[in-house]
Amino acid sequence: MPDSDSDDAGAREVVVPLRLYKVVTVFSTMFAVAFVVGGFIVLDTATQRASLSISDADVPLAILGVAMIAAGAMVYAFATRFRAEGMGKPKDGSDEPSNNG
Repeated sequence: MPDSDSDDAGAREVVVPLRLYKVVTVFSTMFAVAFVVGGFIVLDTATQRASLSISDADVPLAILGVAMIAAGAMVYAFATRFRAEGMGKPKDGSDEPSNNG
């Protein structure tokens, strides 16, 4: 009986040419960092450097900041699904032991 976890992991990967992989990696990392840092700046502005009480904070702006942080994390997580042609198999699928730490 095949292992369903390995089938799911293979379905989640997208193999692309090396040139596209580089573009996806560079721009997704850049956007993810910008969204996360921007989200913390917006959240910091909404709470005035965490000096306001909850009732005085700008709630819509705080929600926007948290949403930006989450969006940055999702962009980065989505980008990790890509791999270039010829890249090695993921660690879960290799024959090497995983006790390297």
